[in-house]
Amino acid sequence: MSAAASPTLACAILARNVAAHIGECVRSCRFADRVVVFDTESDDGTPDLAHAAGAEVVPTPFVNFSQARNFALEHLDTEWVFFVDADERVTPELAAEVREAIRRDDIAGWWVPRYNHIVGHVMRGGGWYPDHQLRLLRRQAAWYDPDRAVHELAQVQGRTERLREHLIHYNYDTWAQFHAKQRRYTAFEAKTLAHEGVKAHPRHLITRPLQAFWRRFVTWQGYRDGLHGLRLSLIMAWYEALKYYWLLREKR
Repeated sequence: MSAAASPTLACAILARNVAAHIGECVRSCRFADRVVVFDTESDDGTPDLAHAAGAEVVPTPFVNFSQARNFALEHLDTEWVFFVDADERVTPELAAEVREAIRRDDIAGWWVPRYNHIVGHVMRGGGWYPDHQLRLLRRQAAWYDPDRAVHELAQVQGRTERLREHLIHYNYDTWAQFHAKQRRYTAFEAKTLAHEGVKAHPRHLITRPLQAFWRRFVTWQGYRDGLHGLRLSLIMAWYEALKYYWLLREKR
């Protein structure tokens, strides 16, 4: 494929009140043909900062994350879309690999590994590494399940492969940030399970957290992160218990 016929690419960034991150995120995405920030009612100056950094800004209605990503796919007109979160950065090495990857006619989506920074620590296990995300999508072959409110996953019609280079993800600077987001995610997940008709039993308040801890610390090698990994595995087990507690309350 010649350079003149190179497929078009947009970086799509979902954003709400991310003034501390949006400028650097946009600048890391400027290798794309378009950088579009889909802003969901920010009131901290995020849209102005995104525009100043070189992005287009599109006001976006928000029901859940899947709906917002579908809105982005429908709004854009490029052949490929690379979803990048506001607290992520695209390295020059990843940018070059993305540009090469979209030349493949036989691939509909690419998984991207991430380095996750959690409270000053770059994770090595526990489900936070390699943490592949299906983010680089052939636009007309991809969609999201609108009923999945959080931890949304792209559905792709066609073959997928994995990239080698990493996104840099600045997840959380403080434990307060970590707990605030986990509470939001846990509430979303509990509502999703209730909507899907999943039934909870009091024993799940014990069995599900134990399973979550074992998965994080042992199966996903959270032990590689030492005490940091142990602490995170215990915290995630606690939120698993909270999720099933809320799900039990939904039955009342």
